[in-house]
Amino acid sequence: MLYSFYEANYHASTPLRLLARATRDVWQSPLNPIRETPLGRRIYASTDLFTNITRRYGRPDWGLDHVEIDGHSVPVTQTPAWESPWVRLTHFARDGVALRSAGKTAPQPTLLIVAPLSGHYATLLRDTVKTFLQDHEVYITEWSNARDVPVLEGRFDFHDYLDHVRDILRVLGPRAHVLAVCQPGPAVLAAAALMAEDEEASRPASMTFMGSPIDARFSPTVTNKLAEERPFSWFKSNMISTVPVPYPGMGRRVYPGFVQLYAFMSMNLDRHQDAHLQYLEDLMNGDGDSADKHLEFYDEYLSVLDLSEEFYLQTVDYVFQQYLLPKGELVHRGRTVRPDLVTDIALLTVEGENDDISGIGQTQAAHTLCSALPEDLKQDYVQPDVGHYGVFNGRRFREEIYPRVRDFIAKSQARLTA
Repeated sequence: MLYSFYEANYHASTPLRLLARATRDVWQSPLNPIRETPLGRRIYASTDLFTNITRRYGRPDWGLDHVEIDGHSVPVTQTPAWESPWVRLTHFARDGVALRSAGKTAPQPTLLIVAPLSGHYATLLRDTVKTFLQDHEVYITEWSNARDVPVLEGRFDFHDYLDHVRDILRVLGPRAHVLAVCQPGPAVLAAAALMAEDEEASRPASMTFMGSPIDARFSPTVTNKLAEERPFSWFKSNMISTVPVPYPGMGRRVYPGFVQLYAFMSMNLDRHQDAHLQYLEDLMNGDGDSADKHLEFYDEYLSVLDLSEEFYLQTVDYVFQQYLLPKGELVHRGRTVRPDLVTDIALLTVEGENDDISGIGQTQAAHTLCSALPEDLKQDYVQPDVGHYGVFNGRRFREEIYPRVRDFIAKSQARLTA
């Protein structure tokens, strides 16, 4: 019922949205003689804001057709490298000739970025990908919107997710490097542990976890406390809905992206309200640059996807309620996951001092779990003055965090050929 009500509300507002869009276009037209008057700017700004906050946001474009490397513009092509109904592995292939012109003649480390499956599209990591493209052969997981996956394709749960990570690492070949941003941390660590135990040639050479809830018992945040305070049955009864027609996945039970978005926005509601009021003021004052920055952020932030019921509920249960991985109780396909058997996969953890999603210590817990890993293969870094998104995005990420991750991966790569 919740999903159907959401869809009905969207379609019911369509006439008002179309009227607002038409009004906005009239007051934006250069043929309107009073468009630059205070009244004209106010009407335009108000109708534009209404249009943007009521429209539907789809999957954003990557917008990465080139990357700057040492002052050279290197063309980038997005190429599907592997896919299943639930994920597409995208390779950001850089032009070889331009790359050599930029002085990058030696083979560079292969890096798999495992994007979160927590409500937003992988494009949320656009800045992350763009930065790593300077020194790495970058692949990223683009998880599917569950509402677009037909029911006939079957279930997709936490264990399927873990298997997908293993399959992708096998596709990339021996000793690639893997980086997990936020939510994927526990599954990626579990996948690496199983591959290490099996002595698979395709086990990663290094693993980097950024703001990940490896052990959510440390420094609990609002998100952690919500999961602890509510019984599992509450999440199943209140957070799950059925995909309506006409979506390809109609009939599938999902955790809707719009519910996740509401949860995220409610955590900082005043900040989002102030941002939209500032956007309105910028439009009325003719400050197009500031308004464009606002739109760029919210075009990404408001683009959300649905999670399958089983994946969402198992994540809540395994990661945020029972803490199975850090307690040594996570069982995958009949096997207990044992990070203590990891001996040759270098480990880097990165946390933000002000992270309000994954608190300090949650990611660092990976070091304790990988108890057999030599100390010279472990690194930990806490970035001052950044929150959750600052761990993988923004100036401090580019200038202070990325160089440390780059050097860590380079050192791990060199160890393979030593």
